[in-house]
Amino acid sequence: MNKNIHIITLAGDIASGKGTVSHILQSKLNYEIYKNGEYFRELARQHNMSIKDFNIYVESHKEIDFQIEKSAQEYSSKHDNLIVDARLGWYAIPHSFKVYLTVELEEAAKRVLNDENRGKVEKYLDIEHAKSEIMERFKLENNRYLKIYNIRKDDMSNYDYVLNTTNISPDEAVQNILEEYFKWLKKQEI
Repeated sequence: MNKNIHIITLAGDIASGKGTVSHILQSKLNYEIYKNGEYFRELARQHNMSIKDFNIYVESHKEIDFQIEKSAQEYSSKHDNLIVDARLGWYAIPHSFKVYLTVELEEAAKRVLNDENRGKVEKYLDIEHAKSEIMERFKLENNRYLKIYNIRKDDMSNYDYVLNTTNISPDEAVQNILEEYFKWLKKQEI
């Protein structure tokens, strides 16, 4: 049995609820949270770029992407009882319980428009603009990951559990994740 098996990696669509779900999981499990997205947003701010522009920039500056993913990998090697909120957490920490959250585009657009925290580096004019930006960012990320790592984050076979959060509350999402996580943990301990 791996020493650090109590690690949940949480990836997902934009506005699928990763941040909210990770905080609820933290309170239920008393695990620590490591967030690659916050690091990525901070780097975008430092470069005075939007998230979309920074995604494009990082594609030609692979060392930044490697730095971001390596930070999650290194952190998890020294910690257990951890939730990693990262698009490629499943890739960086392959022995983790790998979760992917999906959300329908219309709902994602509504969520980003109502999220005050995104306003610092993400600007949306209306629902149609938000949908367009979400699709563009998803495409940019997928292309970047394919180019840099030769992987696709939208290949659901990469994950132990996939959950659609469109019509469920964050608490319901956490309940479903915990049920699957505890089943997975039992298998790891055998």
